[in-house]
Amino acid sequence: MKTFKAHSHQFSTLFFFLLFLPFLNSQTARQESNTGYTCSTTKNQTNNYPCQSYAFYRAISPNYLDLATISDLFSLSRLAISKPSNISSPSTPLLPNQPLLIPITCSCNFINTTFGSISYSNITYTIKPKDTFFIVSTFNFQNLTTYPSVEVVNPNLVATNLPIGGDAVFPIFCKCPEKTRNSSRFMISYVVQPSDNVSSIALMFGATEKSIVDVNGDKLYDYDTIFVPVDKLPVLKQPSTVAVPSPAPSQNSNGGGSDDDKSGTVRGLAIGLGILGFLLILILGIWFYREILSKKEKKERDIYLGEKGRKGDEYKKKGMDVNFMANVSDCLDKYRVFGFDELVEATDGFDESFLIQGCVYKGEIDGQVYAIKKMKWNAYEELKILQKVNHGNLVKLEGFCIEPEESNCYLVYEYVENGSLYSWLHEDKNEKLNWVRRLRIAIDIANGLLYIHEHTRPKVVHKDIKSSNILLDSNMRAKIANFGLAKTGINAITMHIVGTQGYISPEYLTDGVVSTKMDVFSFGVVLLELISGKEVIDEEGNVLWASAIKTFEVKNEQEKARRLKDWLDKAILKETLSMESLMGVLSVAIACLHRDPSKRPSIIDIVYSLTKCEENGFELSDDGFSSQRLVAR
Repeated sequence: MKTFKAHSHQFSTLFFFLLFLPFLNSQTARQESNTGYTCSTTKNQTNNYPCQSYAFYRAISPNYLDLATISDLFSLSRLAISKPSNISSPSTPLLPNQPLLIPITCSCNFINTTFGSISYSNITYTIKPKDTFFIVSTFNFQNLTTYPSVEVVNPNLVATNLPIGGDAVFPIFCKCPEKTRNSSRFMISYVVQPSDNVSSIALMFGATEKSIVDVNGDKLYDYDTIFVPVDKLPVLKQPSTVAVPSPAPSQNSNGGGSDDDKSGTVRGLAIGLGILGFLLILILGIWFYREILSKKEKKERDIYLGEKGRKGDEYKKKGMDVNFMANVSDCLDKYRVFGFDELVEATDGFDESFLIQGCVYKGEIDGQVYAIKKMKWNAYEELKILQKVNHGNLVKLEGFCIEPEESNCYLVYEYVENGSLYSWLHEDKNEKLNWVRRLRIAIDIANGLLYIHEHTRPKVVHKDIKSSNILLDSNMRAKIANFGLAKTGINAITMHIVGTQGYISPEYLTDGVVSTKMDVFSFGVVLLELISGKEVIDEEGNVLWASAIKTFEVKNEQEKARRLKDWLDKAILKETLSMESLMGVLSVAIACLHRDPSKRPSIIDIVYSLTKCEENGFELSDDGFSSQRLVAR
């Protein structure tokens, strides 16, 4: 029945698309020529890239009526959206057209010599069946981007043949304020509606008409994205309760039996149509179920030989592990099953020159570069967890391969271009990470942890968060990798202690307690690496987190700030940056390292605090949330 629900949802989506076809046609004329908004990254630029921006978004039926699905769409936490949107609880259900403010990081991104640089926020979206660039940009992202712009930033994707399960970047249009004394603090990306004019938009956001015209010109076009400059975020008016439809009025008894007869006829007709509809649904459901079973059985037969084709019943002769076969059968519809010969060809027989680190190789298959991880048969646990998670800040599993002759399993991941965070912090590189990038990396890691801790059921504990397991993509956005030690469920006890020295939490090391708070501890160590640029264990065997706690065990804030300057990575000291931001991140790090796991901050608090550090230093918010809440004692 789950299969039928999926297909019935596709029918409803198609109906919705057809219903609004005239509405869509009115938008395409300008969309066909809008590839984005140009920007400059030269030294003479007047805009402050990158910057914190916001996008105005509306909750829409049927898929985006709760903060969980909307936060997943934008790769954010629910709290990150509920706070600026004036919503008291992140779990509150939303009403259709309920307004939201989505925090985004706006960057000036170089595309190519033809298009130059475009100003947008990089949102990674996983392609689903029936998706097109036009449908996703128009419906899911509500015209905050356009399909021509999506095509420009995804030159390797064919718009008419998108790979289901593949990732595409959807550039959410944005702009940064100018670097002038009188410039506004934020820019809000807003899609013009047919009923809008400059006055109504200015009133909605508390902006001036002149400031809107100065940025966008005096002519508005329906469904274009404009940028509204504001000094402070508007307080959105939200409904206090979810509306409940009023009961239908009772029938008037006047008029005798004729109305009753009509009512009985209508009821009878409705019951008949309902039975007919149920039978139709049942028949379709059985048909879909049989089709999917047939496809799955075929994939199970081909699993050892991949997509190159099977050779009769040869796989029966290879000493299959039947239990493993049964375990991975649920994954066959989600991932590509690679042939072993494909992996051998891609890595030149797993030559050392293709080795990235450990047992992970770089290989190109059909023009696509992958990271290929060689494992033994115990890969099932990692595969079981990876099929449950899908987030922009987690490295994506593309497929797998089973090679029973040597009892090996290969997991094939997306290739993340810029390598590990460890190499950027601790190895000699011509370019060093600035503070803005370090803070954005910290937020990306925290958002990835938020997803596995709060958005998966049961919760997932990574158990090996460290800088070498954090990978940076082409836009220097962070992705958590290596779920080989991950565990589902929390508060379990294990006698087999695994992990990396210097990152392991005290309670796990002494008692074997597995909980999300051990990931929080390890994340605190990574924050110290980002701040200091120091190794987690120095040449004398001293542990970084213990050294940090001892160094900053002072109550005097001025003395703490002085010690922080001495402790900072020398590359950061060359910048002009906010001491409030640095102190805020340090406070988060020290709080994460509390010996009592119950006193460590939740990952939701961490994401919110780091976002505040990025926004405007580490300030008190309206509810009195401050660094003191996170300081470990």
